[in-house]
Amino acid sequence: MSAPVIVQQPTTTTVVQMTTISNPLHPRGVPRDWSSGIFECFNDVPGCLLGLFCGTCYQCCVAQDMGENCCVPICVPGALVAMRAQVRGRHNIQGTLMDDCCMTWLCGPCTLCQLSREVKAIKSGNVQP
Repeated sequence: MSAPVIVQQPTTTTVVQMTTISNPLHPRGVPRDWSSGIFECFNDVPGCLLGLFCGTCYQCCVAQDMGENCCVPICVPGALVAMRAQVRGRHNIQGTLMDDCCMTWLCGPCTLCQLSREVKAIKSGNVQP
């Protein structure tokens, strides 16, 4: 019988370091305001009319302008809140999820119009992306 052989295996230590990577497009400094106010619907009268009389269809168009599937407003409960929160978070706009919920609940058509104006302003380069 042979004696057991002890082989020493090299040990490795893995160190995980968490870092925060800032987006160069908008360093997370001070959040900016919306490019237009909630009641500035007359800055875009056609959008205002679409938001008031064809809300769901207009939400589908705005979702598509945001790069989302056009069916989001139909399939996702609370889609307007989610769309507003996504734009606000992605583009460093001040506000909270509670603000988004309250604005949508109190004046959905105006909130939709504001969101549409913001998306158009971002796409046209009139505001910081």
